[in-house]
Amino acid sequence: MKKPVSKPDPDRKSKLEAFDRLLTIMDELRENCPWDKKQTLESLRHLTIEEVYELSDAILENDLKGIKNELGDILLHLVFYARIGAEQGKFHIGDVLNGISVKLIHRHPHVYGDGVAADEEEVKQNWEKIKLREKGNTSVLGGVPNSLPALVKAMRIQEKARGVGFDWEKKEQVWEKVQEEMEEFHQEFNHFNEGKIDKDTATNEFGDLLFSLVNYARFIDINPEEALEKTNKKFIKRFQYLEKESGKKGKKISEMSLEEMDVYWEMAKKNK
Repeated sequence: MKKPVSKPDPDRKSKLEAFDRLLTIMDELRENCPWDKKQTLESLRHLTIEEVYELSDAILENDLKGIKNELGDILLHLVFYARIGAEQGKFHIGDVLNGISVKLIHRHPHVYGDGVAADEEEVKQNWEKIKLREKGNTSVLGGVPNSLPALVKAMRIQEKARGVGFDWEKKEQVWEKVQEEMEEFHQEFNHFNEGKIDKDTATNEFGDLLFSLVNYARFIDINPEEALEKTNKKFIKRFQYLEKESGKKGKKISEMSLEEMDVYWEMAKKNK
């Protein structure tokens, strides 16, 4: 068995002390703060999701100070959940930490055992296979959370399928699939046809088109969720520029023509 050698961490003691301080503060808040005393696993759930999205925003903005702060907020939530688990006699923070440590060791046999992984792709494949055995899922896709946003879920579904070898061989094949799905959608929603469309069929075809685009993005190493969010932010920035600059000239955006708006939009594109 291989024996990983860790480099000495001169700050390990101060890090452990900082974590112990957080645990102490959590205990004190849970026992003395009316708001903290009232919280449950369910009441914290939506707040945790919000914190994760705030971390995501900070990462996309490359805001390192923001990332640090948001990580602290998320860590607080993790400690909070563990405290509630301990109160219910189900688990405590030690169980959580030991659990993830055991999982990481088991899923990295190429580091902690006699397994072999020549590259990142092989590590991913081994991870999915081990995870499948651990959870006893009858399906490779059984570990994809139902509540994931559809775009993220599509990415995870495709990644898991790839983990067991179910994938295209070349990106050209994936692009051909995108074109095929585009044509099928176009046939159902032909902009030259003024007749009423079958919305259900068109919706299904549009879903197929999106799924194929996610597949192609994954194949060329683009995260579609991140790409779309960057475009969202870009649109918001340009639209707010349009509002601000037109407002300076006393114009109301709701009363402007599309041609007038386009002038400011082009200015916004140049104003990076």
